[in-house]
Amino acid sequence: MVNCRQEWLVDYEEIDPGHRHISHLFALHPGTTISPDYTPDLADAARITLHRRLENGGGHTGWSRAWIINFWARLLDGEQAYYHTRELLKKSTLPNLFDNHPPFQIDGNFGSAAGIAEMLLQSHLNGIRILPALPQAWKQGSVTGLRARGGFTIDIEWEEHKLTNGVITSDHGEKLRIYSDSLIRIASADGSELSAERVGNLLELPTVKGDKYIITAY
Repeated sequence: MVNCRQEWLVDYEEIDPGHRHISHLFALHPGTTISPDYTPDLADAARITLHRRLENGGGHTGWSRAWIINFWARLLDGEQAYYHTRELLKKSTLPNLFDNHPPFQIDGNFGSAAGIAEMLLQSHLNGIRILPALPQAWKQGSVTGLRARGGFTIDIEWEEHKLTNGVITSDHGEKLRIYSDSLIRIASADGSELSAERVGNLLELPTVKGDKYIITAY
């Protein structure tokens, strides 16, 4: 298939193009070497690969659907991630909320929870991205206790699909890096505005262990 990610070393003719495994997108998730930011051509190929898998019946087990949620979140496509979250709940979730492979398989529960977290917060590209794959259906909401690489604990509130309040606790005093294509305000816990260095779409700010930093969008 043109513009897809090739699954095998040799370009074999596919026998099962809708197979539940999508291992040739490992570099997208849980790996980090494919991203819309740094490898847009490979990200486009990953999208085509996903669509092809799904058009041929992929995602028909719970854990596979959970992985697909993570793929779409990493591609910053909140609508697709949301659609497959709903599909997982409708088709692969038992009344007691166990994931249904079938039978029960914990991978689907852990994986779908991870996918929802990836829709709200990502930190795998040397920086934090808040609400990276927020679907239209989640117009407003809040989440507490999300963890980001670098030792940060993050609470988020949003209205009209826009960040209204974020509280970032620095657990280790590492440098805070936040991806933002729009203007955001960073303040200390007492409300004093802090000056962050902007490098492209990345804001950088030194932090103090145990301190809290308030993030709001203009």
